Amino acid sequence: MRLNNDVRIPQIGFGTYQIAPEETKEAVLTALDVGYRHIDTAQMYGNERQVGEAVRESGIDRGEIFVTTKLNNSFHAYDDALKAFDRSLEAMGLEQLDLFLIHWPLPAVGDFTETWSALGEIYRSGRCRAMGVSNFNPPHLRRLMQKSDLVPAVNQIEVHPYLVQDEVRAYDTEHGIATEPWSPIAQGLVLDDPVIKGIADRLGRTPAQVTLRWHVQRGDIVIPKSVRRSRMEENFDIFSFTLTEEDMSSISALNRNERTGPDPDTFNWTG
Repeated sequence: MRLNNDVRIPQIGFGTYQIAPEETKEAVLTALDVGYRHIDTAQMYGNERQVGEAVRESGIDRGEIFVTTKLNNSFHAYDDALKAFDRSLEAMGLEQLDLFLIHWPLPAVGDFTETWSALGEIYRSGRCRAMGVSNFNPPHLRRLMQKSDLVPAVNQIEVHPYLVQDEVRAYDTEHGIATEPWSPIAQGLVLDDPVIKGIADRLGRTPAQVTLRWHVQRGDIVIPKSVRRSRMEENFDIFSFTLTEEDMSSISALNRNERTGPDPDTFNWTG
């Protein structure tokens, strides 16, 4: 997919949330061997160093691998954000990142527009190819864009069939922001859903594949996670079949506005 600054991002990536640091390098190397070329991590995950090691040691040209990390919630102040980015580069042993995100807006904790200004400085320096946000709702995005000419390239938010996020996704689309779902299978909750299982049985696919295919047909970027090669291969094999419009509508109709993670409007992490 092409972002709003013409940077290209693979539509399916490999997430590393909750992968222990000692397992991360091998997991990322396996994902890259399977075919993934988009790796997502965060300062908060504690595994940036191992992600960088895998990218460097994979034997794959660096220009073919899209690497994302996210700013830790404790570094929203301008200078803190600049230093935190430098530490991420150093930890991963990379000269440039592909995407850097503000992990949470935390409106009651600090001024995320100050944080965004710092990301703008990093972007202009050329050390990161695209800047974005995570867990931002339309009011957060409106405030951000009132203060800056730099429009986020990506908004990474919780999306799955039980939380379809039509309002946020529509706002993103209207402003040229790509939506990137996290928890795309609701931490496994949707895999036993009768509607999804019925579609999977008809197509000879797994419920996870059907759910991930629903995401990409909606035009979103998706970052499933697994430490098992067989599951990585399953999650990656979602471009050889298509859901019908009826399938898509049936899955979207499962919406319950049910989250597996915090609500950005009320989450005010303080460390």
